[in-house]
Amino acid sequence: MSANHVIEVQDLVKRYKGAEKNSVDGITFYVEEGSFFSLLGPNGAGKTTTISILTTLLSHTTGSVKIAGHNVESESSQVRQQIGVIFQNPSLDRNLTAEENIRFHANLYNLYPFMPTFSLMADSYKKKVSELASVVGLEKDMFKPVKDLSGGMKRKLEIIRSLMHQPRVLFLDEPTTGLDPVSRQNVWKYLKDIQQKGDITIFLTTHYLEEAESSDYICIIDEGTIVSRGTPAEIKQSLIQNYITINAADSKKLGAELQKSKLDFSGSGPFIVKLTKHSAQSVIQMIRTPLTTLDIHAPSLEDAYVEIITKNHAKH
Repeated sequence: MSANHVIEVQDLVKRYKGAEKNSVDGITFYVEEGSFFSLLGPNGAGKTTTISILTTLLSHTTGSVKIAGHNVESESSQVRQQIGVIFQNPSLDRNLTAEENIRFHANLYNLYPFMPTFSLMADSYKKKVSELASVVGLEKDMFKPVKDLSGGMKRKLEIIRSLMHQPRVLFLDEPTTGLDPVSRQNVWKYLKDIQQKGDITIFLTTHYLEEAESSDYICIIDEGTIVSRGTPAEIKQSLIQNYITINAADSKKLGAELQKSKLDFSGSGPFIVKLTKHSAQSVIQMIRTPLTTLDIHAPSLEDAYVEIITKNHAKH
């Protein structure tokens, strides 16, 4: 294992009993220590199977997976000490209070001696719980039974619980499902703060593709195989061209001007001008016809993702 690789996946295969094809079909990737890594793909692509194997919840068929230098099959106990997980579906005890769920988790990791009440717990425990609860806006709900919490509150509680033992790798499987926009923003601000300080590696799967825009590296998986990989900028640049949309009151005059300038454009008003050889600014400077419409299109990760998945499905 490379010194700076906290996750290494080599030729990973998973085939479920009775299945006609592999759910995960020979994927290979690594994740650098302290980075923000995203695994993206549509439902049924193999994301949840992959993350279940990496978090020791599921055995693989063939291949090799190491987390912080430990084999997920033969050293699963050591792996679990190094990771935190926020699952796609809630994994809380509904009969305990929010704080009791956290206290039980802390005890399982031998972080603090177990005490029967919150008031008897160590001051350092109380301070950490209070700090994390404040980050996600759960301060007033810590002593409510989990069964009385909303879906968003439960998700916030799972985030607190997963960070209590200061894991080296935090696996986030659809982490902000059920959260309102303000809570989502607060959660991501905190997660990015701790990740950028180098204290933790984030491994994300999400359908909110804007959450993956600031990833250091992305792998896109579809039908069990990795179909694209790279930084967000590389993935967008390799597939989607920037363009501007323009129009004028005299669209015929504008069309003639574009034709004369030998720009790569389409349409008859509005016009789409591809920014293959020119910047948006240089294109605009070439035009003398007064414009009524000007829209600069900068592709998003979602645009690139949709194109990748569409092209891959067209092959099959």
